[in-house]
Amino acid sequence: MTLSQHQQLNQIPNRYSFLEIVESIASNEQSFSLMLMDVMRFSDVSAAFDHKSGDMVLLQIANHICRIFKDAEAIGRLSGDIFGVVFINSNTPTAMRERNARLISHFKSPLMVNNTAFIADFNVGAAIRRSKETDTNTVISLAESALKKAKSNRHVNFALLTDDSHEVSGKGLALKADLTRALNNQELELYFQPKVDLKNFEIIGAECLLRWNHPLDGVVFPGTLLKAAESYNMMNELGYWTLESAFSSIALLSSSGFELPVSVNISPTQLYDPRLLPNIRKLLQKYTVAPELIEIELTEDVALSNSLLVKRQLDEIKAMGIAISMDDFGKGYSNLSFIRDLELSAIKIDKAFVLELSASKVNSAIIQATKIICDAKGCETYAEGIENAEQLRLLTSMGITKGQGFLFSQAVPLYAFIDLLENNNFAELANNA
Repeated sequence: MTLSQHQQLNQIPNRYSFLEIVESIASNEQSFSLMLMDVMRFSDVSAAFDHKSGDMVLLQIANHICRIFKDAEAIGRLSGDIFGVVFINSNTPTAMRERNARLISHFKSPLMVNNTAFIADFNVGAAIRRSKETDTNTVISLAESALKKAKSNRHVNFALLTDDSHEVSGKGLALKADLTRALNNQELELYFQPKVDLKNFEIIGAECLLRWNHPLDGVVFPGTLLKAAESYNMMNELGYWTLESAFSSIALLSSSGFELPVSVNISPTQLYDPRLLPNIRKLLQKYTVAPELIEIELTEDVALSNSLLVKRQLDEIKAMGIAISMDDFGKGYSNLSFIRDLELSAIKIDKAFVLELSASKVNSAIIQATKIICDAKGCETYAEGIENAEQLRLLTSMGITKGQGFLFSQAVPLYAFIDLLENNNFAELANNA
């Protein structure tokens, strides 16, 4: 198959369309390979010329890629300056390295932008699927992991992973067994950290957090389980257990007379899963939970994905009446254009800025800037990690009126959270801190 040339940038399949093509190939082919190509220093073009010139460069690059890889099945533009190409022939590490060498060699000749030369260099991540049991999301995750690896290597801007890249060690098998046992034997539990109105110290909601009741070690943070879930493609299974447990807890709280929103973190893997929306609808019906009582919390890595599929999923979740918030804001590299375009009910300032608030004017400026963004968007500003009265005083002086942290309570089991709701003595705690 020979890829056709494109007259306009919007003729190139976007991320959502490209993933549909890859999904179709995955269902028909035993083996295929995927290359992700990130244009290095493209921001130089954006800074030097106008937006239209930048689009012209990207269009030139896309058409050159089509000419280089005449054996490819499809090309897609996954984000602003990242292209994807999928192959069904010659799916070997040697073939993929040869393709990368061909790409580098071809782009040694400069592209012209407004009579100015631009050399296109790339970070390239490649993934090969050998087993039909490996689903499309896993292949894409492998390619994205390879791309990150390529970006972090100063000398070689190419990395390759296959669906058998990770050797199955005894430790790995033990982790998988731990996860399977934990899910089957009800060893997992949700804990709840209160969200507090900083003006009157009333509990206005909660964030649910996963805990593991280990048969030998007691209650522990489930770090090893999360690693196992990522390694063995069980993140969706773990994520849906967490989501259903959150719905069940909200129903129990409502039956106890407490109707307040509970937030649950959604993994990036789930947001790429077409089963997410049907599962949420089933849970709303199964537990007769009002949509406004559930809140989906996103992390910044989801924002950075800049995925049309993710945006579409989030738009439909929002249309159900479910709130969406941004967790740990400022922890990573925030994609402000994504935050600008996404309808959020709240943005939560990462605790790192709160913990060192009194020691850094920069932290104070970041918190105030976040509040300005939230006010402009019409969403709430939450502070995480409030541990003492001085932090509370500084936050309220900046107009932050909602937060959570050890000053009020750590995350506790559901029965203990209900006790907190019944007693609600946070005002005394805050005054005595």
